[in-house]
Amino acid sequence: MPGTFASCVLTALLLSLTWADHHHHHQESELSCHKLSSPNADFAFALYKSLNAQTAAGKNIFFSPLGISTALSMLSTGASGETHSQLFSSLGYSTLNQTQVNEAYEHLLHMLGQSQEHQQLNLGNAVALHSGFNPLEKFLNDVKHYYSGEMFTVDFFKPQEAATEINTYIANKTHDKIKNMVKDLDSNTVMVLINYVYFRGEWVSPFSSSNTHKEDFQVDENTKVQVDMMINTDYYTFYRDSENHTTILVLPYKGNTSMMIAMPDNGKMKEVEGLINKDYIRHWHNKLLKSYVEVHIPKFSISTGASLENILKEMGITDAFGDNADFSAMSDNVELKVSKVSHQAFLSVDETGTEAAATTTVEVTTKNLPFIIRVNQPFLVFILERSSRNVLFMGKISDPTAVGNTGTGISKTVALEDQS
Repeated sequence: MPGTFASCVLTALLLSLTWADHHHHHQESELSCHKLSSPNADFAFALYKSLNAQTAAGKNIFFSPLGISTALSMLSTGASGETHSQLFSSLGYSTLNQTQVNEAYEHLLHMLGQSQEHQQLNLGNAVALHSGFNPLEKFLNDVKHYYSGEMFTVDFFKPQEAATEINTYIANKTHDKIKNMVKDLDSNTVMVLINYVYFRGEWVSPFSSSNTHKEDFQVDENTKVQVDMMINTDYYTFYRDSENHTTILVLPYKGNTSMMIAMPDNGKMKEVEGLINKDYIRHWHNKLLKSYVEVHIPKFSISTGASLENILKEMGITDAFGDNADFSAMSDNVELKVSKVSHQAFLSVDETGTEAAATTTVEVTTKNLPFIIRVNQPFLVFILERSSRNVLFMGKISDPTAVGNTGTGISKTVALEDQS
């Protein structure tokens, strides 16, 4: 049974504008995509902490830090002055200039776009432009060149039709997993920046569906839910971090990605969330040991949604949303501000598919009883891409039975509106 895990991400930025006049400068420099992995990871954890602070207890969190960083970096190519500084410092790019960041994303998108037999990873960007609006040529060229951005025009004076066109584009890119991303388009909108990430992977060591059975999952001290628990016994890498009351388990996919689960001991989630950062992830990675493990992990699909405007403001991106927003590198005769940033996500983990006879392996080497890891209480989940060292997705699964919309995706919308 090739266990497949599917998740897809989508990020859309909506931008609208009024008239004004500015200028912009640019610097040249080299950069490999690895320079982004550290700031992007810091941004991911900062975003997680802010999201967590506004998420009710027992609710799931799931998002694509890489998708959000990419979309905001694309937005920053059109920003100047203080607006640009705030975007860059919140993203962790203070020591870099826009050209370095652009070149890093060009490299990163190229690297992630390498096709692999057993996994699909599509990360892409697009700009939906109001038919009467002409952004600066340089901005459009940068988005096309560095972010592989596709351009198409819509008529935002007909918000319903424009929304339908954008939603159709998004549905096509996400294998119909995200269908109604854009709902209330403001007729002042002149541009929508879209970022999407779609990922589907096959477990290196698949779960057999005949082993899946009902087990309890302890959401909190007063709540138990029944989940379909998948079971597999194989050599896995794990680490018991007793000092930090956490069990770490890595489930690799075929290709360059893996899922890392960090399950705090009973009642220790808050403590672990308080200390976790990219250095912990690195520390756990370095401590992992391969062992014979019986893994119990729930089969589940969850979806989450959040508005990000206030979270991004808390993180220091304030000017972009206000009347002193400076997007003069996007347009020199129209003033823009961001009016909306929303995010949706869907995560699905299962054991679908059929195992071919050729891939059957029989473990006869070990007589030891396997170490048992039961993922039966809230856990943190990370989907990591090895070659670019990026966190593709992350979140907290508090209740695997909480269902939302059907589809696999994480979406973020930023609307820029007219300031007049």
